[in-house]
Amino acid sequence: MDVNARASDPREHINEEPRNDLGDLMNGFFGMTAFMTVLFFGMVIVKFIFSE
Repeated sequence: MDVNARASDPREHINEEPRNDLGDLMNGFFGMTAFMTVLFFGMVIVKFIFSE
């Protein structure tokens, strides 16, 4: 039984792209916080417009 498997050294990191993980995390956190803040105040304004 012949298996067509090619072993590679896992230390090569062939497909790895240089990324700034902390920067990505901070951008996502602050971006979502800003979006939720805008959404919150938008809903408060809508509540006051439609309240009697």
